[in-house]
Amino acid sequence: MIVIEGAAVVTLDRERRELTTGHVVVDGNRIVAVGSGPAPALGAARVIDGRGCLVTPGFVNTHQHLYQWVTRGLAVDSTLFGWLNTLYPVWAGIDEESVHVAAQGALAQLARTGCTTASDHHYVFPRRGGDVLEAEITAASEVGLRFHPARGSMDLSQKDGGLPPDSVVEDRDEILLATEAAIDRWHDPSPDSMLQVVVAPCSPFSVTGDLMRESAELARRKGVRLHTHLAETTDEAEWCDERFGCTPSEYAAELGWTGSDVWFAHGIHFDDAEIKRLGSTATGVAHCPSSNARLGAGIARVADLRAAGCPVGLGVDGAASNEAGSLLEELRHALLFARARGGPQALDVRTALELATLDGARILGRSDEIGSLEVGKLADLAVWRLDTLAHAGIDDPVAALVLGAPPPLELLLVNGRPVVEHDTVVTVDEPILAEQVARTQRTLLRSISG
Repeated sequence: MIVIEGAAVVTLDRERRELTTGHVVVDGNRIVAVGSGPAPALGAARVIDGRGCLVTPGFVNTHQHLYQWVTRGLAVDSTLFGWLNTLYPVWAGIDEESVHVAAQGALAQLARTGCTTASDHHYVFPRRGGDVLEAEITAASEVGLRFHPARGSMDLSQKDGGLPPDSVVEDRDEILLATEAAIDRWHDPSPDSMLQVVVAPCSPFSVTGDLMRESAELARRKGVRLHTHLAETTDEAEWCDERFGCTPSEYAAELGWTGSDVWFAHGIHFDDAEIKRLGSTATGVAHCPSSNARLGAGIARVADLRAAGCPVGLGVDGAASNEAGSLLEELRHALLFARARGGPQALDVRTALELATLDGARILGRSDEIGSLEVGKLADLAVWRLDTLAHAGIDDPVAALVLGAPPPLELLLVNGRPVVEHDTVVTVDEPILAEQVARTQRTLLRSISG
C-alpha cells in the first residue's frame, strides 16, 4: 500500500474537486481513497510526504512514433513532405534492435514528463527488420507504461502515386493478416489492461483506399480502435483534392473512418462544417502542438473541436519532429498556441490538464479506468514537486504546472508501481540507455550513408 499525504490534489473527478491539502491511497493497482487532510489509518504502508507537491492523474499520450527517438535532429528546417522524403530512407534501415532501444528511450522520457499511458503509431516494417512491433511492446513492459501500440501500415508507394519509397511499404493482404495476428497475440481487453492494440493505416498519401476501408472493417470485427494521420498540412489537403476531389476528412468519412472508436492525429485543417460533422460522431483528435509548430503545419482548432463534441487529447508525435518528447511540454504549448490563435480565453489551464488526462483516456476508450483520481480507478498518477525556486510564489498549483518550467517529478505510479522516483526513471538505467540511443543512431546513419 502507498499513501501520499499533505499534497495538493487535482482529482478531475465529476465534481472537479481540488484539494489544497489532501491524500491519495493506493492498494495494489487501484486507488482506494482520495480526500482532504490526512489519510485514514490503514495499517502497514509506504507513506510519501507530499508537502510542496501536486498530485495529478497520469498523463495519456495519444500519438507518437517511438522508433524515431534514434533519428532525431534531422531535416530540422523542412516542411512535412520534405522531412518525410529525407527520413524515409533512414527509417527503412530500422530493425527490432534499434526499435527496442528507441522505444525504451522515448518511453522513459515520457515517464519523466508525467505520462502513464502511451499510444504509439508504428507504420514502418522493413522486410529484414525482424519483429519491430514485439520490440516496442517489450520496451513498454520494461519501462512500465500502460501501452496502446497502433499497428500501422503503408501500401501506397511512390510508383503508385504515394509518398513513401517502395522499400518501406507492404502488400495489403500481408498487412491485414499481420494486423489481425497482432490483435490476437497481444490485445488485452480486460479492465486493468496494460496492453491494447489499435489498427492504424498511416495516412491518405501512404495508404490505399481499399486498405483504409478493410482496416476499419477488421478493427470493428475485432472490437479494437482505429487511428490514422489526417489533415496535418495544406500539402495533404491539396494532394487529396487532386487525387480524390475532396478534403481529407471527407475521404476518411467515405471509407468508414468516423465514430467514437476513431481518432485522428493532428486534425489541423478542418473547416467549420467538418468540425461539426466530426463532433456529431464523437471522432477524436490527437493534438500535437510542438510537432506541428516544428514542421510549420499550423495550429489545430482545439476549442472549436471540443465545443463540437470531439475529444481532444495530446500527443508528442515522432521524436524526429519533436526532439523533446515531453508530454508535460505539450500542455503548455497547447494552451499558448490556442491563445495565440483564438485570444486569451481560448483555453484555460485546467482544460489543458484535461486534454492530457480525461480527454486522452476517452480517446483510448479507458475513461472508466484512468484519467482522474477516483476510488476504484487504476493507480496511474503523478506527484509533481512545486516548492523549488522555479515555482515558488505561484499560488495556483495547476497554473504552476501548466505555465511554469517543468517541475521535478517526485513520483510516477503506473498500475500502482513506481516508474519514476525523485525525478529519475527507476525501471531502466538512464545513463546506459542514453549511451545505447546515441550508439544506435550512429550505427543507423552509417548504414544509410555507406
